[in-house]
Amino acid sequence: MKTFKLISIFFILFFLSTGCQTVKKKTDSIIEKENKKMTKYIGKTSKELISDFGKPKEDFKNEKGNLELIYKNKKFGITCERKFEIDTNSIIIGFTSNGCFWLLAENLSPQVRFKLI
Repeated sequence: MKTFKLISIFFILFFLSTGCQTVKKKTDSIIEKENKKMTKYIGKTSKELISDFGKPKEDFKNEKGNLELIYKNKKFGITCERKFEIDTNSIIIGFTSNGCFWLLAENLSPQVRFKLI
């Protein structure tokens, strides 16, 4: 009886750990796609960004004197925030992206979306 319990616990722990690894791999893949998508804007003008993304939710000058454009979306209670830093020549020099994995996850199958969200 003890052997059966130990074997059962082992299998449960095994399946839980492999399931988490699968979700982590898929999440990492989605984050990599997000970074690839956003990196293409580095070196482009702010007009191109606004043309693709529309008017930002916020904009302000940071401590370096560069303009920051902030885009926010919310879905499933998760906020996606993308910040772009634009230099004085209106060229995009950097970005950050937080919580945006669900935007790219929408193209996945419903089973995978459920696991990611």
